[in-house]
Amino acid sequence: MSASRASKSKNTPNARRKSPVFDGRLNLEQQRKRAKELLKALYHQDPTAQQRLAAYFQTKTADDACLADAQYVIARENGFASWPKLKSHIDRITEHNRQIASGHIPTLDDQTTLHLRCGSDIAHALKLAGFVGDFLEFADPFCQGPVPDLPLPQFIETRARFIADAYDLEFKDALARLHREYAALTRLGDYDHVVLWFEHDSYDQLILAFLLDFLAILRPKTRLELIAVDHVPGVKRFIGLGQLSPELLIWCWESARQPITDDMLLAGQECWAAIRAPAPDALNAIIHRDISAIPGMIPALKRHLAELPDPQTGLGLTQKLTLQILANHGPLSAGKIFAHLMQTDDPLPYLGDMMFWHVLNNMGNATTPLFDITPPPAHTPQPTSKPIPWPDRMLTLTSTGQNILNGSLSFLDVYTGKRWVGGIGITGKGSH
Repeated sequence: MSASRASKSKNTPNARRKSPVFDGRLNLEQQRKRAKELLKALYHQDPTAQQRLAAYFQTKTADDACLADAQYVIARENGFASWPKLKSHIDRITEHNRQIASGHIPTLDDQTTLHLRCGSDIAHALKLAGFVGDFLEFADPFCQGPVPDLPLPQFIETRARFIADAYDLEFKDALARLHREYAALTRLGDYDHVVLWFEHDSYDQLILAFLLDFLAILRPKTRLELIAVDHVPGVKRFIGLGQLSPELLIWCWESARQPITDDMLLAGQECWAAIRAPAPDALNAIIHRDISAIPGMIPALKRHLAELPDPQTGLGLTQKLTLQILANHGPLSAGKIFAHLMQTDDPLPYLGDMMFWHVLNNMGNATTPLFDITPPPAHTPQPTSKPIPWPDRMLTLTSTGQNILNGSLSFLDVYTGKRWVGGIGITGKGSH
């Protein structure tokens, strides 16, 4: 993901494109203005402002609040412990911005460093921020499709067939891409320093589990570090590294980088084996133990398992949220449904746009449809020779979809397709 919504992976065209989100650059004057506006609202006995004050001051009232109190509330709402800490962060980011603009950027890495990321979304921003090392994209999206416990050659072929089918690619192209990416991993030992850049969603964390397993076996004689980010100060809905400005990537480098330990490698091996298992027992055991060696792994695994069929509705969480959005808002374009998922509805968003389109297509494998898909309204005509872009296609919830959503019918009773949650294959009664 990136601020421009560039694809996180070329394996799946635009697979990681998401709606525009805040890039992390806080403005000090804007925050000062917000504090003054809050203080003014408190003087006028605004109930919402009073609630915001009460969230951080148990005894203070609107009548005795001062500007420093309002600034403290603003700081806390942005994720900082105090107003001076918020100011210090903004000053730091502002200085990084000045350095980038002037071209006088301190040396952060060197040419013997490799930056490894599950997509291409931060590659350009790293260059702008002054990083000079090589960049490697490894982006096999294990959060979708089969992840079987097979020898690597067969595993790669299985993944390539899924990627080609799911994202409308030529099999030979998908296979060649995967061969290049997996082969590149065997050359990590050519670098003095390898840094893994990952965020907290299941797309990233499942790939991270694989890479830690791979590193545990390869044991390259190089310094291994991990940047694992699940939040950024001032960013209320942090979706991923790709949304961040170059200055904030520098902040990640300085604040969130840590050595990859043997405990991390061992935990990665355990997680990867559990992800590939044909049943959820091993993953549930890991979640129950709440391993802490890998930052962000447990919430991602919980979100991953939420894609298993709900006992009542037969829906995975993404499927359920899709139907719920249609039930709440009426007919919507596929693109607007996706925006709802990314911006508000999904508790831990992980899908890119083409990945979401694959979800919709897979949900269409049913004896009776859960939603109708139609072209855009007549007032947005398209040339008849051009296919309608999928984000513009309108979805309308059907009675079957409503019955499944309210639990009076299970999706598995009408589902005729097959989908995967890691190593777990899911079929419906309609498939038999």
